[in-house]
Formats: sequence, C-alpha cells, structure tokens
Amino acid sequence: MSKATPLSRRFDAIVVGASSGGVSALRMLLDALPAGLPVPVLVVQHLPRDRPSQLAELFGHGCPLPVAEADDKARLCPGTVWIAPPDYHLLVEDRQTLALSQDEPVMFSRPAIDPLFESAAAVFGRRLLALLLTGASSDGSQGIAAVREAGGVAWIQCPDEAVSSMMPASALAHAGADEVLTLGQIRERLRGFQP
Repeated sequence: MSKATPLSRRFDAIVVGASSGGVSALRMLLDALPAGLPVPVLVVQHLPRDRPSQLAELFGHGCPLPVAEADDKARLCPGTVWIAPPDYHLLVEDRQTLALSQDEPVMFSRPAIDPLFESAAAVFGRRLLALLLTGASSDGSQGIAAVREAGGVAWIQCPDEAVSSMMPASALAHAGADEVLTLGQIRERLRGFQP
C-alpha cells in the first residue's frame, strides 16, 4: 500500500516497546496521538515486577485517548491505549481480545516486548505497525523480526538520539527496519492516524 495512504487505513493496530528512557519517550508519542484514533495502541515499558505501576495514570494526563492497564481477556477496543501491567506479558489473543501471561521473563523482563510484538504479528500480519524505542537490552529484536516477517511495518527510534541505544541498535542489526526515525519524526507520523 502506498505511503500516501492515510495511516488509519494501512494499519489495524499499533504496538510500542520501550525500556530505559522509555517513560519520557512514550509520553511524547502518546501525547501526539489524535483523538478518535481508529486503532488500539498496545504498550510495553519494562517495569519492576514487585510493585504497582502508575503508567496508565501518568500517560493518561496528556494523551487524548483513554489509557488503561490491560486486564486478561480485555476487549481490544480501537482508540484505547493499553499498558502492560507489572509481572505479566501482554499478548494479543485475537482481533478482539487481549491476554496476560506469566510465562518466563524475556531478557529478564516481564512484561517483555518480544511476546507482544510476536503475538500481534501473528494476529494482524501486514496490518500491524510496531514502534521500538530506547532501551538497554535486546528485547524487541525477535519481535521486530516477527513483525517484518508477517508483512507488518517496523519503525525504530534512531539509536543516536535514544537515551539507551542498545535496544534499537540490536533490533536494527537483527531484523532491520522499514524506517529509522527520531522521536519527533515518529510523533509527526502518528498525527497522520486521523479518524
């Protein structure tokens, strides 16, 4: 599909992964999402497993969309940002349903990015947009590979501007990307998701 096609007609879901430095990067991106976004947004930020997360509340202050911590079997609603909870992997079960898993940590993280990206790629295929941001591990590399193998699109934050370059650099070396973008460029692209 042409890059001139509105993003809301190219994709049915957006998945986002981040680790070290990710909270501020995610705030920048989520605040740029347009009200009435016609697709769901699923977010994994590496979290400590032993205490509650305040990310849904934090991101909800600036984001024009509802932001919620994901529950097992939650309905996958368009126009909602779903945040992975502490100590659970966030998965896409099917086009209507989310799932939570306590499978083994990936790269010492649960939630981890790879399980979300891989499960979303299996469900949405070429209709998936994956964004991988700053982080200090190689989590996300396998997930980006799965997204691209399924025909989805991967945008990776430019490692040179990331707070922690390891995660985007690892994914680029392992799986490549459709585009390598600054946070500012990703923000502007996300504004193209008009209803």
